[in-house]
Amino acid sequence: MTSLLDFVDLPVDEQKARGLLYTPREIAQQPNTWKKTLQIFKEHQTRICSFLEKAGLRDELELRPVIVLAGAGTSDYIGQALELLLRQQWSCEVLVCASTELLPNLDDYIVSGRRYLFISFSRSGDSPEAVAVVEQTVRLHPRIAHLIVTCNAQARLIEVCEAAELSCVVVLDDEVNDRSLAMTSSFTNMIVMGQCLGHAWSIEEYSEIVERLVAAGQSFLSRAEEEAERTSLLGFSRVCMVGIGSLASIARESALKVLEMTAGQVKTMSQTVLGLRHGPMAALDSETLFVCFVSGEARKVGYARDLLREIGEKGIAAERIAVGVPSTHAEIEPYCESYLSVEADVADAYRPILDVMFGQLLGLYCSVARDLKPDSPSPGGVINRVVQKFRIY
Repeated sequence: MTSLLDFVDLPVDEQKARGLLYTPREIAQQPNTWKKTLQIFKEHQTRICSFLEKAGLRDELELRPVIVLAGAGTSDYIGQALELLLRQQWSCEVLVCASTELLPNLDDYIVSGRRYLFISFSRSGDSPEAVAVVEQTVRLHPRIAHLIVTCNAQARLIEVCEAAELSCVVVLDDEVNDRSLAMTSSFTNMIVMGQCLGHAWSIEEYSEIVERLVAAGQSFLSRAEEEAERTSLLGFSRVCMVGIGSLASIARESALKVLEMTAGQVKTMSQTVLGLRHGPMAALDSETLFVCFVSGEARKVGYARDLLREIGEKGIAAERIAVGVPSTHAEIEPYCESYLSVEADVADAYRPILDVMFGQLLGLYCSVARDLKPDSPSPGGVINRVVQKFRIY
């Protein structure tokens, strides 16, 4: 087996030549960086809580703002991973809207007279859509509050945000500002910061959850990398990933990681557990790798079990992999060829940062198996670390 540490320990010249200088290290470091992100929140807790209170999150229920979680690509999936948690923790409406959709449709999303808090997630803080959305919102709807979460202290978003009437910026440690094309450390750490925001007034409660997440992440990495390498060598050209609730976002992000890191050589799709039957199942065949992120909640487990069984009965997947917690192992194992256990005693809402590491690793190992360079897998420059500038209307 070739582990992440084997990649990290290669001579630097070989790492550069093979495009392995950043990606393996940025995946491997994740559990150890989550505590640092928690600490950053604690250092700024007073400032952040004051901002959230001014934005209306401690007001009477009917007066609280609509939360809009914005981001492009992987940063959009951060919002999807946080939507249900923030809705429950803050007791207000939470809308996830990709900045790629907000930009051309901004006025259609804003209801006159309503209060809004826009939370923008962006690794670089320089994405054309993310910057343009905040610029236009500040100019056209100055009463909207803005919270920026980024990994880049020199982000253009920070400068733009200064013009807002009410704004707050949180910058994560430069260590998680991924240098690889694919977002890995930045993705999970911005989710951690989002979970901190959800527990802004109960951070010690969340600190205990982080301890469990770190321990689970460290143990999960070794099992996940072994399974990812095994699977990558099977040579699948198509992967379908599904999830439910907060884990649906991880199906989407994992599918994107495999697509990005293989430069599209592996075609991927993602769906919700129940949504797959409504047409998209037609894309599956006997050469498809099927990955299901299984909920740990008793009522939801049955949906994943029944789907995995149906996929097997119809013969429309070459292999079925389930990613879930130990409590669902016995119920799910008969309906999959491989069960990858996430040893975490946490609710589904906190699992995205754990489960996604399998998707990241599958992308990495599939890239290596195809002699691509994971750090910059698109040889023709079709995709880039930061989306290239385009005309804004």
